[in-house]
Amino acid sequence: MADSGRGEADGANDVSDVPAWDEGSQSMEPMEMTENSSAQAIVKEKMHGVMKSFRGSIRRVGEKSPLSLKYKGSKSKEMGNTPDLLAHTPPSPNLSIGSSSPQKSTGELSLSPQDQKYQPSHSRTQSDSGILFGDELPKKREAGRWSFRLGSKKDKTAAQTPKQEQLEVVTETSAEERRPEVTGGAEEAIKSYTLPEIPLAPLSVMQINKLIEMEVLEEAYLNLLSLRMEFQSEREALGAEDSPVELAHKEKDLSLLYNALRTKLTAIIRHSCALPSRNKELLVHVACIIQEEEKREGDLGGMSGWRDAWRDAVKEGLRDTIKGVHLESHEQSASWLAVHLGLLGKAIVEDLEKVKTELVNSYPPSFNVFETYVTSCHEVVGEHLKRLLGKVKEMRDYHALLDFIIHRYDSDKILGSISLQPELTEEQRTLKLDEDFLNQIKTGYYSRVQAEMRSSLDKIIELEHEEMWKDRIKPEIDENLYNSHIHMDIWTNIKGKAQATRRLDTNLEQKVVCSCLEELKQFPKSFETAFVKWSNALEDSSLWTVYHITYINSFSALKEHMEGYRDTCPQQMEQLERELDGLVNRLSQTLLEHFQTDTKPFLRRMLTRKWLSTEEDFQQLTNRIENLSQQCKYMSPQHAQALASEVHYFVAKEYVSQLMKNNYSCKNRKNEKAASKMSEQWGELRELFQEMNSSQSWLYPVGDHLSKIVGQRNKSEIKNNLKPLVDDYPDIRITGITQRKHRKERDKD
Repeated sequence: MADSGRGEADGANDVSDVPAWDEGSQSMEPMEMTENSSAQAIVKEKMHGVMKSFRGSIRRVGEKSPLSLKYKGSKSKEMGNTPDLLAHTPPSPNLSIGSSSPQKSTGELSLSPQDQKYQPSHSRTQSDSGILFGDELPKKREAGRWSFRLGSKKDKTAAQTPKQEQLEVVTETSAEERRPEVTGGAEEAIKSYTLPEIPLAPLSVMQINKLIEMEVLEEAYLNLLSLRMEFQSEREALGAEDSPVELAHKEKDLSLLYNALRTKLTAIIRHSCALPSRNKELLVHVACIIQEEEKREGDLGGMSGWRDAWRDAVKEGLRDTIKGVHLESHEQSASWLAVHLGLLGKAIVEDLEKVKTELVNSYPPSFNVFETYVTSCHEVVGEHLKRLLGKVKEMRDYHALLDFIIHRYDSDKILGSISLQPELTEEQRTLKLDEDFLNQIKTGYYSRVQAEMRSSLDKIIELEHEEMWKDRIKPEIDENLYNSHIHMDIWTNIKGKAQATRRLDTNLEQKVVCSCLEELKQFPKSFETAFVKWSNALEDSSLWTVYHITYINSFSALKEHMEGYRDTCPQQMEQLERELDGLVNRLSQTLLEHFQTDTKPFLRRMLTRKWLSTEEDFQQLTNRIENLSQQCKYMSPQHAQALASEVHYFVAKEYVSQLMKNNYSCKNRKNEKAASKMSEQWGELRELFQEMNSSQSWLYPVGDHLSKIVGQRNKSEIKNNLKPLVDDYPDIRITGITQRKHRKERDKD
C-alpha cells in the first residue's frame, strides 16, 4: 500500500512540478519515479487542455511571483545529493495533502538527539514526499496568490473535479487605470476567509524563515502554525513537568519566526503605498494572517497586538512619505516652508488616492482601511508640523503654518480633493491638533508680527533720512498738501498684517492689530527725536518750515487711518491718539515759536519814533506773515487755521503791548498821524489773517478802538472812546492807555 501510494504521489508531483505553460522557461527534468509511464501520460493529457488556455496570463503573474518558475524549475534530485535545500522553494501545502519536506543536507541545521526525541512520529523523511493523505492529486498553487481556500463557487467546482486543478485567470491591469481591481481570489479572500489544512509536519525553522524572507507568506504561515501546534501538543504532553531545554529552544524558534513574520508584514504594509501594484496581492495574505492571529490571540506560542502593529506600520509608511517630501532650509529659500507644505499636501493626496483605488480592496471591511489611513495621516502630519515649528523663525512661516492647518489641509487642494470623495466626509477632513500646540503657533505668530512691526518702523525713519533729510530734498505736494509717505507706509503695513491674519482667525486678527498699535504708539517720540536732531542743524528756514508742515500733515493723516481700529482696540487707540496729537501739537508749537522768535524784533519797534517815520519794521513783519501764509496753504486745513489763529493772536497782543509801554510820546499833533498809521496797519493785518482763515475774528476791532483813542486830544473824548474798547475787551489794561493819553495832553500844554 505504501508503495502504491508513493507511486501516485510521485505521479502527481510530475504534473504539478513540470508546468507546460511557460514556453520561455528552462525545461525541467522529471523527478525519479517508480510508477508506470502510461499513468503519467494520462495525467499530462488531462492537464494539457486547461494549462494551454491560460498560458499567457499565468506566465505574466508567474514571472512576478516569488514562487515563479525560476524557483521551481530546478531539477528534483535525491535529497542526499542536494547541496542546499534553501536554493528552491518547497511546494505549497494543499487542503488535502501534507507538505513535503526534503531531507536536510549537511548545509542546514541538523536536529540534535534531543530534537529527534521530541520530533513527532509523522516527521518527514526523504521518502515522505510521495505520501498521499487523500484521494486528490496534489495541486500546483498559483504563484503570488493568497490560496487560502474559500467557500466560493469556484472551490465548489474544484471539489466536483478533484483530479483536475481549477486554475483562475489573473489579469494585470494597465498602469494608466486609476482604479486597479484586485483579482477574484483576493476579493473573495477579504469576504469569507477559511484557513486551509495545516501541514501535519512543519518545515524546518530555516526553511520557514527563508519563505518569510522570500514573501511566500502562505506557505510560511501554515508551516509556522504547524510548528506552533507541535509545540502546544508537546507542552501539553509534559503536564506539570518542567519544560526541557529542547522545548524551550522550540519556543524561542517560534518567537524568532513570529518576529520575522511581523517584521516582514510590517515592511509590506509600510511600503504598500510606495509599491501599490506589487504589494496589493501580498496585502491579502497580510490581512488573512492578521485575522487568523487575532482568533488565536492568547494561545500558547503566539504573538499578540497584530492589529496595532498593522496600524503602526500604516503610520510608518505615511512617515516615510512625509520624510521624502522636499524640504529646503530658510537660508536656501525665504519661502521654504510654504513650498514644502504645498508639496506635502500633494504627497498626502497621492498616497490616499492609492489607498482608495488600489489598497482598500486587499483588506476585509473590518479593517476600515481608508479611515485608518486618514486618521493616521492626521496623526503623522501633526507630528511633522510640530517638528517644523521648531524651525520657524519668521512671520511669513508662522502664517504659512497656520494657513495650512486652518484652511488648506481640509480644502479641495488636499483632503477635500474630489478624488477622495465621497469616502472622506467633511468631519474626517479636519486636522485635530492639541489646543496648546495651536496656541503656541498663534503666540509665535503674534510675537513675530510685533517684532516685525517694530523693525519696519525703525526702517521708516532710516529711509526718511536716506531719501529726504540727507540731501535736503523738498517734500512733494500731493493733493495740494506737502506729503510724506510715512503715514501710507505705516497704514498699509498694519492693514496688510490685519487682512492676512483675518483669513486665518478673526480673534488672532484682533491681537495682531492691537500689537501693531502697541508698537506704533512708541513711534511718534522716536521719530521726533531723530527729526529734531536733524532739523536743528538745518540753516534754510523755509525748508525747515516745509518739513514741519509735511510731518504735521503725515501724522494727522495717520491718525485718521488708524481710526478704523478704534472699535477693535479701543485702549491702544486711545494711547496712540494721545501720542499722535502730542507730536502734531509739538510740531505746530515749534512753527509758532519759530515765527515768534523771527518777528519779535520788528514788533518791539512798533509805536516808537522810528516806527512813526518808517515802514521798514512793519514791512518785515508782514513779509514773514505772508511767507507763512503761503506755506500754510499746503498744510491740512484744520492745522493751518489753528496755526494762523495762534499767529494772529500773538501779533495783535504784541502790537497792543507796545501801546502800553512808555516808549514814545506824541507831540505837536503827531498823535493824529500815529492814529492814522495804526489804523492802516491794522487794516493790512486784518486782510492777511482773513486770508489765512484765522478764527480770531474778535481781534479785528481792537485796532480801530486803539487808533481812535490815540487820535483824541482831550480827556472826555478819550473816556468816550474807552467805553466801547472795554465793552469789547474787558481784560484790556485801561489804566495804562488813560495814563498815556494824560501824558500826551500835558506835553501838548
